[in-house]
Amino acid sequence: MGRRALALLLPALLLAGCATDRRQSDLRTTVDAYGNTLRWDGLAAGFPYLSPALRARHPLSRFDASRYDQLRVSTYEVRGVLPSAPDRYRQVVAIGLINRNTQTERTILDKQTWRWDVKDKHWWLVSGLPDITRGDRGD
Repeated sequence: MGRRALALLLPALLLAGCATDRRQSDLRTTVDAYGNTLRWDGLAAGFPYLSPALRARHPLSRFDASRYDQLRVSTYEVRGVLPSAPDRYRQVVAIGLINRNTQTERTILDKQTWRWDVKDKHWWLVSGLPDITRGDRGD
């Protein structure tokens, strides 16, 4: 490869690397913000992190919102990251939930899938809000 071709290729490679770095930085920021939102504002507050298509198909009903409001998140711990494609990120999170009425605590495993939206340049949660009907089995 000649110097001229290398001079033309190098900026493109650098831009691609910067885009990947930015996307990874945005991912970290988004998943951290989501975890903090659930922890401090409650499970229903995570709804805006869902992909717009998922929100349209499954709007948060009053019933679901009231069920989420009965719970307080006591812990939010990433247990593992699963292999995925460059535009997807998958992680397993243990979420401790305290029932506000009974003060009992239980843990659920939330298998999250995040998708990079090229058009919006944004990471969206495509796996939905945590399933509070499941226990620590992670089924």
